[in-house]
Amino acid sequence: MISLKEIKTYIEKSENPLIFFDDDPDGLCSYLLIKRYFKKGRGIYLKSSPEVGENYIKKVNEICPDLIIILDKPKLSQDFVDKVNVPLIYMDHHHPIDVKGIKYFNPQLIDPKDNRPTSHWCYKLVNNDLWVAMVGIVGDWCLENIKEFSKKYENLLPKKFETPDDVLFGSRIGELSMIFYFILKGKTSDVNKAITILTKIEEPYEILDQTTSRGKFIYRQAQKMKKDYDYLLEDILEKVDLNKKFIIYIYTTSKNSYTSMLSNELLHRFKDKVIIIGREKSGEIRMSLRSSKKKLPKVIEKSLEGLEGYGGGHEHACGACVKKEDFNEFVKRLEKYL
Repeated sequence: MISLKEIKTYIEKSENPLIFFDDDPDGLCSYLLIKRYFKKGRGIYLKSSPEVGENYIKKVNEICPDLIIILDKPKLSQDFVDKVNVPLIYMDHHHPIDVKGIKYFNPQLIDPKDNRPTSHWCYKLVNNDLWVAMVGIVGDWCLENIKEFSKKYENLLPKKFETPDDVLFGSRIGELSMIFYFILKGKTSDVNKAITILTKIEEPYEILDQTTSRGKFIYRQAQKMKKDYDYLLEDILEKVDLNKKFIIYIYTTSKNSYTSMLSNELLHRFKDKVIIIGREKSGEIRMSLRSSKKKLPKVIEKSLEGLEGYGGGHEHACGACVKKEDFNEFVKRLEKYL
């Protein structure tokens, strides 16, 4: 496994790095930590698939980077790597994959139980912008670096908390993580503008208290996207059957996907349930699954056997996608195995 020191050397020597990152707070903050510290790098957020595949080669050829960095994406295709002729650094914290020809950093290669977010490791890489790191860390259901953070930003944390979701859904740093989540929704041009502005924000209060014009822009942009989220959450809560083990909700109305955060908030509210929140698009059901008690990856893999789809992630938080016509069978199997 490549070391953080080696990664830093690669980036310092690079003149035109290309950085692909996942479209969630952890991925975004990982990119921001690198961009803000090294003052270079073209960032591209990826939302269409959990895998970085051949379809992104065109973008590589357009930019002609001398270094490629991939942050917080759970899958990377060998075909993509084989067609890239520059060093490729892959920083991730999901289940390790076997891909040749990359500079691979993943804490699970050393300790299979260590799935601390990519933003944590990017913070260790640059040792700067702790508040940015915590936005990503809290957004990924983790409390790493929380003591260090509380010394400087005690007023952004709840007075009492026990679990990561207590912070995510009950504090100002959690509110900021939600804002980062929402600004990744909407038109690509708006998202890219917001990301550019985030590279220049100096303190979290610029956004939370809207003390600057750039902070106001980020806040307003997030509020626009939050309206759809609030509508969906209210609709789910009206239809929840608390007598059932599974909370299942599929929607088609929104132009954006809110499945990951909706499933997080529902797990926060209903810790004894298995949560499945899906969005129907292009004949597929793309979903987020959560369970605080059951381990999901192997069950999802087993439930997908013989079906057209994919899935995976962390022990208690996964994503999956199946054809619309296979969804009921997929759920039937999940209910059986869980």
